[in-house]
Amino acid sequence: MHYFDTPLLLARNDGLSIEQVVIKRLMDIGVSFLMLLVCSPIFLITAAAIKIYDGGPVFFYQERCTKDGKIFSICKFRSMIVDAEQKGISVPATEKDPRITPVGHVIRKLRIDELPQLFNILKGDMSLVGPRPERVEHVKLYSEQIPEFAYRMKVKGGLTGYAQVYGKYNTTAYDKLKMDLMYIQNYSLLLDIEILFKTVKILFEKESTEGFSEEASETMERRTEEETEGGGVCGKE
Repeated sequence: MHYFDTPLLLARNDGLSIEQVVIKRLMDIGVSFLMLLVCSPIFLITAAAIKIYDGGPVFFYQERCTKDGKIFSICKFRSMIVDAEQKGISVPATEKDPRITPVGHVIRKLRIDELPQLFNILKGDMSLVGPRPERVEHVKLYSEQIPEFAYRMKVKGGLTGYAQVYGKYNTTAYDKLKMDLMYIQNYSLLLDIEILFKTVKILFEKESTEGFSEEASETMERRTEEETEGGGVCGKE
């Protein structure tokens, strides 16, 4: 809608109805269980490659925010060197990040590093489709810059989502927010199915996995460090 010469995005964000939540959960359980069975050989090969390369842990865990600000531990295949964030401060991956291992480059390019999140979906921490669950310190930072950012947590975080299909890794937080709010407001089972099919397509598009520029990464790292030192995080336990 337009207010004089200013375009506005109106989002009546009430989350999902009880029926939609139940149907979405049943779909999450069925599809994620099937994907775990089908992808089990990929899990074994990837785990072996990571372990053989440097002997470090196969999986990487990180705290993220999901529905209503709840914090959970997301699971991924480790694609970087051990202790890539030694200070405990978020350092966004850049286009030629030296912390990414040779095995990591392959699994990140093919999005294989995201597959262990299927276990998070089975547990109920996440959904197949929804806004990407952000790091705790990022939610704190983005919420201060964009007050409406918290509205995206009306639903569970997702393995893939509207912003992942129509944006890319380094799309700005503000643009991702607009896409996420559009998804929540227009949610339907058919939309979830459409996004899942389009996700398969973007796996073969290099642009969707581009990292941040060095300058953008340094800015994010500096801002996150300031927020961390200032104390306080988003959400509820």
